[in-house]
Amino acid sequence: MPLSCCYGRVSHYGAVSWTGAVVSRRGWALFAAMCVIWGIPYLLIRVAVRDVSPGTLVFLRTAIGGAVLLPLALRSGGFGSVLRRWKPLVAFAVLEIAIPWLLLGNAEQHLPSSLTGLLIAAVPLVGVVAGRLTGTGDHVDARRWAGLLLGLLGVGLLVGLDLGSLSGLALVEVGLTVIGYATAPIIMARQLSDLPRFPVVCAALLLSAVAWAPYGLTHWPRQVAATGVASIVVLGLVCTALAFVIFFALIAEIGPARATVITYVNPAIAVVLGLVLLGEQFTAGMGIGFPLILIGSVLAASIGRPRKSDRLADSGLRPQGSDLGPTAPGLAAGGRR
Repeated sequence: MPLSCCYGRVSHYGAVSWTGAVVSRRGWALFAAMCVIWGIPYLLIRVAVRDVSPGTLVFLRTAIGGAVLLPLALRSGGFGSVLRRWKPLVAFAVLEIAIPWLLLGNAEQHLPSSLTGLLIAAVPLVGVVAGRLTGTGDHVDARRWAGLLLGLLGVGLLVGLDLGSLSGLALVEVGLTVIGYATAPIIMARQLSDLPRFPVVCAALLLSAVAWAPYGLTHWPRQVAATGVASIVVLGLVCTALAFVIFFALIAEIGPARATVITYVNPAIAVVLGLVLLGEQFTAGMGIGFPLILIGSVLAASIGRPRKSDRLADSGLRPQGSDLGPTAPGLAAGGRR
């Protein structure tokens, strides 16, 4: 599962809107690449955990991704300023990487990759609730409440219609993953958002790799199929390291608000890949529940038109005669993915 976040300005409006913007061909190419790159981890995890324990997989993926991003992190200023805030950094790494990736690996030993991807689509719903509870979110109006309730209904149908064939523990693990993905960006936005992006991400990956190293190195598999090796390598190189390089380029091209739209495309990619490549079954719960989750997430993540001062703040401009400063770089939920 990819890191479900984007690093850019905290937007006060248009969280899922493409209105009024002309997206270049490069922007569309980057967007399409991210939809695929962060849609395939569920398939790859499902294949990898056939031969490798979930803990070892977390170690290998974070070690590969962190090592590849290390030169970019060093070129961006190194880890000095990041390590001075080690407490929120550790909390972010635990909630976004170290624990969720383990839980996903455990869950995908018992759940289809397509179902896991669809359940992760509930992250924006939980993110709205988490932001509201912590005082970091926007006002939840009637439209957003309707989206939350609709998304919750979709999750209930997605799971409930197929409950007899599903592992309860695996569903709990995916639920905890969703909570982690939804709350980690709050830590980033509050305490790490002004730091260079590559050092933060690289440090979180390397800290997770160090934490999982004792387990990973002592639980080495006796034999791994070629498909398992390929899955691990692609997870580390493409779905982690390359994904962030492309994603930050996407943010620079179209902005963080529009970049979050990949959140709503990734689950569909996961379903198609699971059905086509792994022969997974398309169930009634998927057909009914996912559209409700998707519509609910879009409604819940939508934000009404802001005040003039908010629009100026989001663009980094200062209204004449006010003390409103530039909006600090922050983290918005994106695609965990």
